Amino acid sequence: MVTLKDIARECNVSATTVSNILNGKSNVGEQTRQKVLETIRLRGYQPNYIAQGLRTRRTKIIGVIAEDINQFSTPAILEGVMEVCEEMGYQTVIENLRLYARWGDAWYQDDTGYRSVLEPALQSLQSIKVDGLLYIAGHARMIRNFPKTEDIPMVMAYAYADSPRIPSVVIDDESAACQLTIHLLEMGHRKIAVLAGRADNIHTQKRLKGYQKALFESGILYDPDLVFYGNWTKHEAHAQGDVIRGTGATAVFCMSDAMAGGLYQYFWEQGLRVGEDLSVVGFDNQDLSDFVTPGLTTMDLNLKQLGNEAGRLILRRLAEGSFGEDNRSERYVACTLCRRGSVKRLSLEPTE
Repeated sequence: MVTLKDIARECNVSATTVSNILNGKSNVGEQTRQKVLETIRLRGYQPNYIAQGLRTRRTKIIGVIAEDINQFSTPAILEGVMEVCEEMGYQTVIENLRLYARWGDAWYQDDTGYRSVLEPALQSLQSIKVDGLLYIAGHARMIRNFPKTEDIPMVMAYAYADSPRIPSVVIDDESAACQLTIHLLEMGHRKIAVLAGRADNIHTQKRLKGYQKALFESGILYDPDLVFYGNWTKHEAHAQGDVIRGTGATAVFCMSDAMAGGLYQYFWEQGLRVGEDLSVVGFDNQDLSDFVTPGLTTMDLNLKQLGNEAGRLILRRLAEGSFGEDNRSERYVACTLCRRGSVKRLSLEPTE
């Protein structure tokens, strides 16, 4: 059986250095860290977590609570978290609350029901002495009065916590929406309608703010009559087709690819062509965005990168012994614009 000392000898480093790398400590050079990790992988070294836990009071386990792994955003975030943990020699144990599978959208305001599945999951992870906790939300919102987890550092992914003890890693909705709107403006569009999610949703509010910022910086007056709400669904977006068409807008900024799909269907039924008769952009870069014709211009959320950042943050907090307030309560992950054929370039020259 390969031992830690064998790895240290082969890499010409001390056993303490190998241990520091496995424990996620940041006082090791990147070249040395990569060499040790590669040797560990090639030699098949498996740390004795039980012995380590008895000796260091660490189990090398990160507990992950997912609101629902069936949400489109969760698998990529989870993969990013697990990739970082695996690279640093940590195991992950996942508790899936199945909130959407249990109650659809009805659980948002049901604090009693929410806690009835959250608290047993927390107790289960605490009972196996996880070193840290990482919570993956199904959508961005402010999570208030999260149960206290004494002496266990925690990180929130894809949502916000009202406690300074719990830092959050989230996508930069505002900047992404601003960038997407600027793209439409650069393509010559001046009257841009918005098909938003729910009005009380944080994604909606931040994306609308980014849209307004882009208009302001281009000297275009914001018109609230161009903003419509589709509740994130294809069906409700389709139902808004008539009224959006009636605005005379040349482009529509859909705050989700699903809603953009609803408009695609509506315009096809009307004998109109997306990318010719009207330009459409989405948000999320789900698979459908590259399957429709023309391909949908949209924003990739970089969800795996978000998971990577959340994983690195929880391990960094562990390495630094940071269990209290965090000086940077929010970390933002940039989105990436994916240009496809759904946006037509308009001439800005006056017609005769």
